[in-house]
Amino acid sequence: MTVALKHLLRRVERAGSPAHTQIEERLSEAIAGGELRPGDRLPPERDLAERLGVSRMTLRHALEALARRGMLMRTRGRRGGTFVAEPKIERDLTTLAGLTLQLRRQGHTAGARVLSAREGPAGRRTANALRLKPGDSVIEVVRVRSSDGAPLALERSLFAADRFPDLLDNRLDGSLHELMEERYGEPPVRAVERLEPVVADSEEAEVLQVKPGAPLLLVERVAYSSTGVPLEYARDLFRGDRTRVVVESGQPLPDAVR
Repeated sequence: MTVALKHLLRRVERAGSPAHTQIEERLSEAIAGGELRPGDRLPPERDLAERLGVSRMTLRHALEALARRGMLMRTRGRRGGTFVAEPKIERDLTTLAGLTLQLRRQGHTAGARVLSAREGPAGRRTANALRLKPGDSVIEVVRVRSSDGAPLALERSLFAADRFPDLLDNRLDGSLHELMEERYGEPPVRAVERLEPVVADSEEAEVLQVKPGAPLLLVERVAYSSTGVPLEYARDLFRGDRTRVVVESGQPLPDAVR
């Protein structure tokens, strides 16, 4: 056991916040600070609870909370146990860089598997987002995005068919934003994105390899050209246990408008 882990496993204080909260905070800080690294295995529950001076139920409460946050991974079997999970993927909303580029920048291998790609009539919500009439032809591309081979997001992207003719004849398992620029000369330069916490239904859970009811992050996006034309309407579902959002604020507002 490392010196850092021995320090972390000092007995829980009886005063102050609940014991499971103290354990959760102590371990999360150690993971965030690099004292516990991805792949590190925690001691067995029985030993860990004894060292911390708490019941196994209290300990399990803290470990399961950290697992839900994506900081720990709990497995069963002969080689099972509680392990420090890989860091979450950062979804940076400060820039318009597509997911493929963002994953590359973070040292991950981006992947995309096309579930469906078809042309059909636009519904009201899609028509409003793309400034079309309901029933106008749109192209829908549904893909599973992966990071280092593990499912990360379920993407549903829609495009006006007359703006991107023959889109379905192209390879759709790479960056769609790069395809829009290279094939059609229409790179998105601005986007409005709305975030909403949701939970996975049975179909989404199967695709993303999570349990039904698992937390997901819905990102609804409209991407625009340099002239303000809406190019893409997307509704992406990101795994809550593998994703966190980064937003950089701008200049502070003047006192008069705060």
